[in-house]
Amino acid sequence: MRTTIRGALAALALLPALALGAPAASAAPSPSATASGTPAPATKAGTSFLTAVNLSPGQDANVAASTGDYLYWAFGASEGQTPTVTLTVNLAPATDRHGPQTWSVEVFDGLRRRQACTAGTQNTTADQSATSLTLDCTLREVRTWAEPWSGDPLPGTYYVRLSVTDVPQPDLGLASSVRLHVAAKGDADNAQPEGGELKAPLVPPAGGGASTAKAAAPVAAEDHWYSGWFSGWNSRWYWTIGGGFLAALAGVLGYNLTRHPHGRRPGRYGAVPPQGSHQSGSYADRP
Repeated sequence: MRTTIRGALAALALLPALALGAPAASAAPSPSATASGTPAPATKAGTSFLTAVNLSPGQDANVAASTGDYLYWAFGASEGQTPTVTLTVNLAPATDRHGPQTWSVEVFDGLRRRQACTAGTQNTTADQSATSLTLDCTLREVRTWAEPWSGDPLPGTYYVRLSVTDVPQPDLGLASSVRLHVAAKGDADNAQPEGGELKAPLVPPAGGGASTAKAAAPVAAEDHWYSGWFSGWNSRWYWTIGGGFLAALAGVLGYNLTRHPHGRRPGRYGAVPPQGSHQSGSYADRP
């Protein structure tokens, strides 16, 4: 009996220690974030603009791909920034390749307009003996506003496309790996030109790219005294009935204005006048 009581007391004494140790076990670091707090690299890439993988600010991409595939990523950029895209491609072993390969990187804005690179190597050709190649592209500074015809970079989503432009036919499908890094210099204080302001991003981005773009505040629609006439599901019936009534009224008025007058119609040319009518200068008036 004493042994049982002592065992129960010992178990009760250990309960606080177990309660304190439980939160420590559940506070393990998440595998989706690194020790420095930056997001873990993305491990996927899209195959088109619609399936592009969104990257958060400071997030890299480390993707295994096949030679010949189109790879797409999307990131956000705000006014005053100068984005720089850097890609490192690890090629398949030289013993499996049959010749040099040419890779290309392109950057598009939210309207899918190709943006020019002010610096960097957009196209690189790797010899058969090379193990890797590097591509980079530095865009122009993102502006606060621009003329529609200028094509200047504006705040919003940007797409990165990596492709192979020249490769031997037997090398298509060989395994390769790509590492993407996006860096941005500057902030809103460096935005040019001054005095302009973009009401909304070029294209409202979705996913990770939305964190750096600024969305415009909703603007309430103005209400006029005639606004109710052109709104509502049944407004077209009112206008149809009213238009039909006006058309009928116009037809009746037009008929009254163009029909012949009431009474006898004028005789035709050469018709014999009715009997009993007075004729000036006829033989009937003579004695």
